Amino acid sequence: MNKAKRKQLERRGWKVGSASEFLGLSPEEARFIELKLALSHWLRERREPCKLTQIELAQQLRSSQSRIAKMEAGDSSVSLDLLIRSLFSLGATKRDLVRVIAASNRPYAA
Repeated sequence: MNKAKRKQLERRGWKVGSASEFLGLSPEEARFIELKLALSHWLRERREPCKLTQIELAQQLRSSQSRIAKMEAGDSSVSLDLLIRSLFSLGATKRDLVRVIAASNRPYAA
């Protein structure tokens, strides 16, 4: 948000802050969420070039299409281990995961 817009909202009585502040997240919780969002986003980026549908990936993982959709949307009910197993099934390496984890230290922008 640009500074002028922020000042205008604050003058009108709005409190402007981050999602972490609004939700009362600790720095650790915020970083964990950023990590899951980065992995979720990367899952879709890896699946599409493989020409796999969500259904086909679900069959590969013995899961459901709706679960894949939730994973790609960053749903909080999706476990980190399922995200990682899914990425490995798409050919990701440990080194690839390290890169995504390192990049997730930067705030995620959808």
